[in-house]
Amino acid sequence: MNMIHIRKKKTITHFFITSPYIKWALLILILSGFAVGLYPSLVIHQHRYEIGDVVKSDIKASDNFFIEDEAATDAHRRQAVENIPPVYDLNPKILKGTVKRLNDAFTRLRTIYAQESEQLQTEAQGSTSAMSTDLMFDPSQVPDLPHVSIDERVQAKKGLFENILGVDIGTEAFSILTQHGFTEEIPRLLTTITTQVLSNGVVANKEILLKETDKGIILRNVETMMETPVLNLKQFYGPDQAKTMVRVFADPLLKGMNYALLNLIVDISQRLIQPNITLNSLETEARKESAANQIKPVLYMIKKGEMLLREGDRVTPLHLRKLNAMKGRDNTHQVPLAGSGAVLLLAAILIIQYHVRLKNRMEQANYGNKDLLFLACVMVVFIVVVKIADTLPDTWFLGLPLARPESPVGYGIPLAAGAMIVCLFMGRETALIFALALALCAAMLLQGGMGALIYYILSCTMAAWWLQDCRERRIIIKAGAKLGMLNAGLAVITDAYLGSASLTNLPFDVTVAFLGGIGAGIITTGVAPVVEMVFGYTTDITLLELANLDRPILRRLMLEAPGTYHHSVVVGSLVEAAATEIGANPILAKVCGYYHDIGKLKKPLYFIENQSDGKNKHDKLAPSMSALILIAHVKNGVEIAREHKLGQVIIDTIQQHHGTSLISYFFEKAKSVKGEDGVNIDDFRYPGPRPQTREAGLVMLADVVEAASRTLDNPTPSRIQGLVQNLINKIFSDGQLDHCELTLKDLHLIARSFNKILNGIHHHRIEYQDSSAITPGKAKNGSMDRKPAKPSQAARAKNNEDSQAHFKRLGLS
Repeated sequence: MNMIHIRKKKTITHFFITSPYIKWALLILILSGFAVGLYPSLVIHQHRYEIGDVVKSDIKASDNFFIEDEAATDAHRRQAVENIPPVYDLNPKILKGTVKRLNDAFTRLRTIYAQESEQLQTEAQGSTSAMSTDLMFDPSQVPDLPHVSIDERVQAKKGLFENILGVDIGTEAFSILTQHGFTEEIPRLLTTITTQVLSNGVVANKEILLKETDKGIILRNVETMMETPVLNLKQFYGPDQAKTMVRVFADPLLKGMNYALLNLIVDISQRLIQPNITLNSLETEARKESAANQIKPVLYMIKKGEMLLREGDRVTPLHLRKLNAMKGRDNTHQVPLAGSGAVLLLAAILIIQYHVRLKNRMEQANYGNKDLLFLACVMVVFIVVVKIADTLPDTWFLGLPLARPESPVGYGIPLAAGAMIVCLFMGRETALIFALALALCAAMLLQGGMGALIYYILSCTMAAWWLQDCRERRIIIKAGAKLGMLNAGLAVITDAYLGSASLTNLPFDVTVAFLGGIGAGIITTGVAPVVEMVFGYTTDITLLELANLDRPILRRLMLEAPGTYHHSVVVGSLVEAAATEIGANPILAKVCGYYHDIGKLKKPLYFIENQSDGKNKHDKLAPSMSALILIAHVKNGVEIAREHKLGQVIIDTIQQHHGTSLISYFFEKAKSVKGEDGVNIDDFRYPGPRPQTREAGLVMLADVVEAASRTLDNPTPSRIQGLVQNLINKIFSDGQLDHCELTLKDLHLIARSFNKILNGIHHHRIEYQDSSAITPGKAKNGSMDRKPAKPSQAARAKNNEDSQAHFKRLGLS
């Protein structure tokens, strides 16, 4: 029964590791958790009521929400509209145009008048001269046309004058102007009177203007667009009042002037006056509409649990508004169609990111369904964390009754801890992909929009970046502190982007964001050991702890199997250097090198590196038994590693460091004893599997190379290089490296690194000789002049006796 249970367990484990259906199951797990977190009331059906319906059951408010008081809102809007003063436009161009027309018209007619007067005078002088010189004159010299006066000649230009001036002038009035020769004094007086009246302001309808006496008006200069509030509206003239003021301003200026000319100047001035202040109805209505739109609706709160509809009551318009307000709020978060879209969007992102960016990376790193399960669990856990944070009461924070400002971004949620945890166990690239999906989930859960999405993406991305190559636990806390400062800055930027930056919100948001970063570091530090234990992961931090040579298992190896211990330390040095060269994990490679042969602790004396007395226990064993003992050290090593909880990655390396290689020495020995046909080669092969990671492949190569290098009689650099080359070629040709992603370039770099380390270990040293053994003659490194004096025979005898007595005791127990 026990064997059947073990087989079933292995079958289930194999199915979980290899089945593609597990991936879809994990995807469904993530999407289900997201959907439940986003829409917890998705399946709840609510009856739709109309006005006059009878309520079937009590309905209470599911949460706090606000409803608009329409009457109060309308009253506030009417008040805001009434408080807007009308806009009147002041047009300075009217005065400037009037003055210009006056000057142009009189200047033109004055010029014409001068020209006609000169021509008339010339004609008159010609006719007078002719009649005075000759008493008898030729009648043919008499002009055909009669004499035309200056008044009649200028009168022909009346239309031109009126066009320029813009005012109709009577014939008698024009004659008066002609009589005075359109003198400069007349337009000067007209300009003065007109300017005094128009400068004060003339409005088209003063009755409408005076209705705004209480709130005044806004007077806007149409040229400069400057606006001036005016409360004294009586100062402006109406059209009739403006004409009266012309007479008032003209009397002192025209005192003593010809009565006909005085009346003419007053009449022209009155005709020139036109309103220069007009009501701008479009601008006034636009400002009133803007003021009404700026009035926010007057809301009153419906508290959570408040009764909205009672069973048996008839639905009134107020009841329906309350019910619709609650449904409208729920629809923002709990509409099935929106929920389906959100879930499908997340599913599309997860599937695309997996196939485009994550699948090949996981295959290269030998990640499997267990690692996808880890990612799914982290995702679901942080979806739950976000949902819990989103449902906290508004008056609750860190367990204290602190009122927090409304913010669409949950700055204090330690979401970056998810990316940090993934980075610790699966690397930076996987963490960056995970951060994108997690940030999207959080943004949709919080309904934070683009601001929340960018905030979480940047926060999670930098958290993963700062935690790459983490080898000390304090680095996690430092990364949390950096993340806190980054979050504080991002909170300010996000508030500015959302338009919610204020002295009330910013201090709270910055503080919470900083604490969220610190919290992410603390959570990562506390959760990492739990994840290692549950999923069997091993971080660089744990590897550094395992690399301590004072670990009990390594001290035991040093004492019970010193040859294996030294061999393991050298292998660790070899693989660490080689891993650095090819871009593998040097810490993992070194630790695997230290522990790859701990299985030899079960029978250390059956391995030649631990045999110190020259006796080989395998001499008395059959080759097949010797092979079983050697093969057993792999299984024993796995058991010891599990007993000491060294981690699955180290256990896998112990299991794979010999691959399926052949124990050639005992195989050949068995063939010599039983014959080639009497030996099964599979009995002399390690069970494998072959190395699955680059680090395991490095340990295999270093294990073989280091052991073989000890057999060299004269380990010169060329011999070491040839040995390394031959052994690597042999392992490669045997297919032991087919599954560990080591390229030919990697093998070249590995061989070069091995050569360098082994040459340093086996380098030649100066041979130190005893002074008594030096023969007379020239010294080895000196000359005859430096040869010491010969000691006396008695002294030599005494020295020999002391030396022999000393070395006989050295190294003996």
